Amino acid sequence: MPVMTDPLDLLAVSALLTEEERDIRRTVREFLDDHARPHVAGWFEAATFPRELVPELGKLGLLGMHLDGYGCAGTSAVSYGLACLELEAVDSGLRSFVSVQGSLSMYSIHRWGSEEQKQEWLPRLAAGEAIGCFGLTEPDSGSDPGSMRTHAVRDGGDWVLDGSKMWITNGGLADVATVWARTDDGIRGFLVPRGTPGFTTTDVGHKLSLRASVTSALSLDGVRLPASAMLPQARGLRGPLSCLNEARFGILFGAVGAARDCLATALDYADTRVQFGRPISAFQLTQKKLADMAVSLNTAALLALHLGKLKDRGELRPEQVSVGKLNNVREAIAIARECRTILGGNGISGEYPPLRHAANLESVRTYEGTDEVHTLVIGETLTGRAAYR
Repeated sequence: MPVMTDPLDLLAVSALLTEEERDIRRTVREFLDDHARPHVAGWFEAATFPRELVPELGKLGLLGMHLDGYGCAGTSAVSYGLACLELEAVDSGLRSFVSVQGSLSMYSIHRWGSEEQKQEWLPRLAAGEAIGCFGLTEPDSGSDPGSMRTHAVRDGGDWVLDGSKMWITNGGLADVATVWARTDDGIRGFLVPRGTPGFTTTDVGHKLSLRASVTSALSLDGVRLPASAMLPQARGLRGPLSCLNEARFGILFGAVGAARDCLATALDYADTRVQFGRPISAFQLTQKKLADMAVSLNTAALLALHLGKLKDRGELRPEQVSVGKLNNVREAIAIARECRTILGGNGISGEYPPLRHAANLESVRTYEGTDEVHTLVIGETLTGRAAYR
């Protein structure tokens, strides 16, 4: 029986992809193998995000790649998901950047912005000439965005924003922030360019997770914006929640990439690590671990692909995204931790990725909806009763 060299393909997942989707997957993987994988352990150790890669990601068409027009690639949802998978196979920080840039910042403008806002920002964001972030979460408002305190009031023809946002990926890098605020007309979104008086960012330090990513606090102190800064089509929580649903879709693919990288590492290590006169891959307990993880990984990959095909047909529902995000991130963390045990003491070294992936996935498990919130979304779908209200 031949050795399975790609644990992701135990169930022949690749056979379900189109030639174009496989080409995109291969192109992204090869680029990252050359430009990111050799350096990612150092970026994580130094808590540094490789900003120099941003224009290159733009040239590859990865920024807002599932959006149409304005310099965006307009690919299928499955292709976007596969790109997220390959990005997170290297590090969650890279996938987080692309998710926030495309599915939060750019999508908020593409879906809810004016034509003038789209023309001003989307081509630059797609090319990686500008960076965006998404300001929704606050220090006291995470899973309950409706309780946000940031507010905007009219002053003549302008809007004046006051408040703070927390745990904002790309915040310290962003040229423009989509900021959600409470108004007399409900929750509205505003585009806040860097350099606007009263708008400042402070990066979060001493992180134990997502270290190769910039996480920031946003402060808005009397930030004055023209009326044209408001996203005209978004009113209420439907605006920001639609953006989060886009980002969660990328996550459910990305988690598969992190898990795949861990399992590939464990398989290679188990085949070369010799104990008691033979490779540890020859022992029953190790094979059970590998088999269980391969089953979990491949079912997660099939779930992601199925949801991607639903999205491409315009049939994907929010609760289905919750199923994918909840399951795939949970399984990816379990796989990362189990792979670390196969590596033994070497598993705590930065030379090997499983523990880095496990640490990153702790953040992924929390953002864009915690396990608890997604569980309750599914529970409401099953029972018709909203337990979180």
